[in-house]
Amino acid sequence: MPSKLILLGTGGGRHTTMFQARSTGGFLLNARGSWVHVDPGPGALVNMMRIGYNLEGTNGIVISHCHPDHYSDAEVTIEGMSRGGWVKNGELYGAKSVLDGSGGLGPCISRYHQGLASERHLVKAGDRRSICGIPTEITGTDHSDPCNVGFRFDTGDGIVSYVSDTSYSEEIAGQHKGSRILLLPVTTPSGNRIKYHLCTDDAFDFVKIVRPELTVFVHMGIVMLRRDADAQAREVEEATGVRTVAGKDLMTLDLGEDVRIGSAPLRECSWNPAWNI
Repeated sequence: MPSKLILLGTGGGRHTTMFQARSTGGFLLNARGSWVHVDPGPGALVNMMRIGYNLEGTNGIVISHCHPDHYSDAEVTIEGMSRGGWVKNGELYGAKSVLDGSGGLGPCISRYHQGLASERHLVKAGDRRSICGIPTEITGTDHSDPCNVGFRFDTGDGIVSYVSDTSYSEEIAGQHKGSRILLLPVTTPSGNRIKYHLCTDDAFDFVKIVRPELTVFVHMGIVMLRRDADAQAREVEEATGVRTVAGKDLMTLDLGEDVRIGSAPLRECSWNPAWNI
């Protein structure tokens, strides 16, 4: 089976998060026989319930930095991964601010919850790790949480790059060359750059350097949503020649011979079999 992504939330930033104008739940990656949840922020649990995903099937949780739109559902997700806390299970990866605290931020995961995982790993830019059997490069960012990192997951069906929140530089973009899928956090539209984040103007340059098969805008702020994120993505595609879309909550990406975009089916039922404990 080809590798697959499920976007549990495509919003980001304070206003999108607090209004839940888009979910801010990160994404699930299914690759090399493992399910890894990256940045389970607000909305992650609700959307996993909506698609009937069983948290006990999660093999690992990865948290890029210590801002609530990237971690607020993480402790309960860890409890699900560890079968309600009864069995140590799964791998937990996080930046220093996430697991130990740094510069007044965090730790955002309690010692108790960190102890529910069978493995706990600090990550920093430049590391190379096997995350649940997925070879992964940890990439650098320029963000208000200086511990923040991005990831390049070698899925076996191409590299999936999750840039995480950052300002733009050629060096930061260059880390993601060779990626098949680029999950790009475009928080604001053209002409509306804010510190430590990307806007559409930055996306033009970022995509030209990386040249992936597909770019997906994620972490979209409230102004980006109001300004028509789909139109912003089309502008980048037209300028770069790289297929570019604005992500949607519960969008799926199947990494077969061609990347297929779909939508996770909703599971409408009064009882989820996973509740039979």
